[in-house]
Amino acid sequence: MKKMYGQKAYVQSAGVKNDMEVDGFSIAVCKELGIELSRHRSRSFEEMQEWGDDLSQFDLIVALSPASQRTALELTRYYHLDVEYWPILDPTGLGESREAKLAAYRQARDQIRDRMLARFGPPVEEEAG
Repeated sequence: MKKMYGQKAYVQSAGVKNDMEVDGFSIAVCKELGIELSRHRSRSFEEMQEWGDDLSQFDLIVALSPASQRTALELTRYYHLDVEYWPILDPTGLGESREAKLAAYRQARDQIRDRMLARFGPPVEEEAG
């Protein structure tokens, strides 16, 4: 999101749990598009709130799993913000070979990119500065 839309929106990534490092296959397929995830750390909704991100300041939560959608709806029932569920392929555990696994992760990555383009429009141009 940040790669495509820059500073036009405040974006924060969160999940139901934070017990996993960012998957190496995710890092590899995003790097193909110039997106750096190796320093990205997964965080939970609870951690976001502990770190000062007030959910009421957001306009939209995009949930990529039914579990995250349920959690987002529960956490935001008192706030006026939208929760959208984007049913994206979960590539974890798919494919036998490295190339088959990468293909599954590319498919998920491309589904997310396509949903972003449909929802938010074309990427913004980098401002010269």
